[in-house]
Amino acid sequence: MTDHEHLLLLLLAKHTSMGPKQAATALGWTKEQVAQAKEALASKGLIRLGKGGSMQVAQRLGAKRPLAGNLLAPEPIKPVTKKSREAERPVGQEASKQKALNSKSSSDTGWPGHWIAPTERDTERETLEKKLWDAADEMRANSGLKASEYSNPVLGLLFLRFAEVRYAAARKELEAQGASSRRGNRADEPAAYHAKGIIYLEPAARYDHLLGYPEGGKDKVSLAQAVNEAMRAIERDNPQLAGVLPKTYERFSDPAALKSLLKTISTIPASLEFDAFGRIYEYFLGEFARSEGQKGGEFFTPLPIVRLLVEVLEPFHGRILDPACGSGGMFVQSARFVSEHRKNPSSELSVFGMEKEEATTALARMNLAMHGLEGDVKQAISYYDDPHNATGRFDYVLANPPFNVNKVDKERLESMVGHGRRYPYGVPRTDNANYLWIQLFHSALNAQGRAGFVMANSASDARSSEQDIRRQLLEDHAVDVMVSVGPNMFYTVTLPCTLWFLDKGKRSTARKDTVLFLDARHIYRQVDRAHRDWTEAQIGFLANIVRLYRGEEVDVTFGGPEALAKLTEIFGVQEQGVAAWAMAAEPTERYAKLALPTRATQTTADSPSLRYRDIPGLCKAATLADIAAQGYSLNPGRYVGVVPGADLSDEDFQEKLQALNEELVGLNAQARQLEETIEANITDLLD
Repeated sequence: MTDHEHLLLLLLAKHTSMGPKQAATALGWTKEQVAQAKEALASKGLIRLGKGGSMQVAQRLGAKRPLAGNLLAPEPIKPVTKKSREAERPVGQEASKQKALNSKSSSDTGWPGHWIAPTERDTERETLEKKLWDAADEMRANSGLKASEYSNPVLGLLFLRFAEVRYAAARKELEAQGASSRRGNRADEPAAYHAKGIIYLEPAARYDHLLGYPEGGKDKVSLAQAVNEAMRAIERDNPQLAGVLPKTYERFSDPAALKSLLKTISTIPASLEFDAFGRIYEYFLGEFARSEGQKGGEFFTPLPIVRLLVEVLEPFHGRILDPACGSGGMFVQSARFVSEHRKNPSSELSVFGMEKEEATTALARMNLAMHGLEGDVKQAISYYDDPHNATGRFDYVLANPPFNVNKVDKERLESMVGHGRRYPYGVPRTDNANYLWIQLFHSALNAQGRAGFVMANSASDARSSEQDIRRQLLEDHAVDVMVSVGPNMFYTVTLPCTLWFLDKGKRSTARKDTVLFLDARHIYRQVDRAHRDWTEAQIGFLANIVRLYRGEEVDVTFGGPEALAKLTEIFGVQEQGVAAWAMAAEPTERYAKLALPTRATQTTADSPSLRYRDIPGLCKAATLADIAAQGYSLNPGRYVGVVPGADLSDEDFQEKLQALNEELVGLNAQARQLEETIEANITDLLD
């Protein structure tokens, strides 16, 4: 059976009936490709053809000849319908037996194959962030501005509101100090604020001044002009913000809309904690990313994805690089990680970023300032430019680069290829930049550096020159952890992705010749019909599987008791297994005797120890020999397997079909390249 026949049969096995046009759309084929595969399957008796060319998997009850390769099932295939599914469900005593068998197979490991957290829609609807967003979005609808035109002015005013709250607190402190100091009052000196990491605001640049400014203007200066001048004054008095703040408020043709926006943002309580302000800003970034569609995906990575990257890397101290930094979310979450562990991120972290779009570079710098951070963010095209002289200089690299970029000018990269350079393993022959990005991340790390980044699923199994680069990465003992992420986690694309983690320091550890594979596709919370995320507990659970694998202490600073309970359930070890401590009826009972420090240790007097082990359907520590036997694939699904007795879900089928199709597309592309090479060689010989 050819690959095309196999894929078409897989597709039809999940549908009662399907027409050629639908199949072509689903598989991304031409009508001719569908017709050829259809005729071949029909001639083998594997499908039936109906009116109008519709296709069905044939009813082959009692057939002696199995399907070619036995790739679909060990039994004859039947069309799947609602009735047939219900008919196949066991009833009565048989159902009880089947349920017992299923529970037994999953209880061997404690992992049921999924963790779907309850949706918290009602709670989220009541949050301050959503109320503010709804009000601001309603004003946008009435302003006549596009989302892309509205986002920066709104974020600029959020920034100013937050900056004034911090400024006011610092001014009060400086005035109190001035009353008892020989140096006098320094409350009007910008340098005094800069020394505290605070943005200085002259009187005309303060939020309260703009809030009280007449809607119709004053002294021939409109409200929009007054806001623009305030932003210019802030940039003048705070050089780190030069060229960053929006100055396009004249786009609000209706001053009432701008005044209304100022009033809405002023409802954010001045008493709000520093971190809560930052979260409002991040919430608005995320909502703008949703509303701007694909363009929004260029500047915003969903916070749960970023947080898992940070939790696995553990950037306590050092230099961080993001060569595709967008709005700077990787830096903000790294700083938050440090703060949660009771350290000052400004003194512990140095952040460096690159971003090709000027507007997005400004957004990143504003986001950093919003969170009290300073960073060196440069406008650059990362493939060609190296403004930070990055090779071998960084402790951490965090990134979510654009996937499958083509038309990179490889001639401009020739001087950067080779050992000790930006592209140590060579430039891939395929017109795809995924493995350029991967090498940039790897080459920027120092001898103990760690990298975590988001990557297209197809990169894990890419063939030809990309496979050779992947082999070299593995043989250099740089790949540490691979995590499969399910669909709908991003605002702008529905496709699943993979998280890669590199660790140059693992070469001197016991895990030198292994890679941890994690399947997180069935761990999520359904936010709404089209979007998923991870809860804090789920992120803490996944990150601590990595810590157990590395032999590190468990850290439930992020994730708390719920994450620890799940870890105990799956990885707990006692003489009698997971005992009464883990099975307590209420969380309060379970943790009453457990005082968690900032960095919780693996064991306490009342808790079982936690020890990493391979769990089918969840995690697998594969050796380099295992990986070599799989063609150096880094697809977690090839190693983790499934929970014993678990059925293939519709989602798994769709992902498997997509992976097969991606592989087929890649093979076809390679075939075309070989054809062109052969044709060129023959032409040369004949000339």
